[in-house]
Amino acid sequence: MSAFYQRLKRRESILDTAAFAGLIVITVIVIFPVWWIFRSSLMNNAELYAWPPKLLPQKWLFSNYAESLKSFPFWRYLVNTMLIIVPSVTAGTFTATLCGYAFARLRFPGKRILFSLCVGSMLLPTMVTLVPLYVMWTRGLHLVDSYWPLILPFFCGGGAFNIFLIRQFIYTIPRELDEAARIDGAGHWRILTRIIMPAIKPAMIVVALLLFILLWNDLLQQTVYINSTEKFTIAIGLTQFKGSLYSDWAKIMCATCMSFLPGVIIYLIGQRQFVEGIALTGMKN
Repeated sequence: MSAFYQRLKRRESILDTAAFAGLIVITVIVIFPVWWIFRSSLMNNAELYAWPPKLLPQKWLFSNYAESLKSFPFWRYLVNTMLIIVPSVTAGTFTATLCGYAFARLRFPGKRILFSLCVGSMLLPTMVTLVPLYVMWTRGLHLVDSYWPLILPFFCGGGAFNIFLIRQFIYTIPRELDEAARIDGAGHWRILTRIIMPAIKPAMIVVALLLFILLWNDLLQQTVYINSTEKFTIAIGLTQFKGSLYSDWAKIMCATCMSFLPGVIIYLIGQRQFVEGIALTGMKN
């Protein structure tokens, strides 16, 4: 038996080593494009066009970033982007929590049908609703060249997937906690704010991060609703910058690095709660 357990342990050790090696390879594949952009931002154009390409710059030209900022108003684009993201993420997370609580805990007529419609709306492609929404915002509400069409939809539930995520997470919380709170005289609002929300904090952080990523990368709708140069976001500004400096790849790479760096920093801050929330969501139906 001891020989059998030794062979089994040796096999597990080999499999663990192989899995670890595979993870290292996958990590390198994922990180390599990011490194390539960063490395390119610190080169001059002659090095970028050199063959064979080099993994490291011959001279680290951090001055490229200062040169890029002269023609790429990163800070103005960042402020404009945050004017959209901050209220949208805040309202979207809060309203998704309210809707998720309603679908998980409350009883009302048509609950199953409404939830089915909510989840089913995720199957609609963005392009199907883009034109009707554009007509509504511009001709119906006369919100032309405005951030409001990008912000106000997140005051209405924060998106079907986020509602579903919160609902599934609330299902993991025992109903006995709600019943004990009701015995003490607590209503739905107090139960939500004092019991449910502290318990689903990881899920709320997941929703906030997903909304942040969605809005940060949303080039299509921002291009549709924003026309003025002074209102451009990072996504639009980077696209315009690439179009105007198509031959100066060093500056384009600098602008690209500056554009994705804030998103990476925010994700790193909330990554622990993000992973925890994704892992726990859906454990109980």
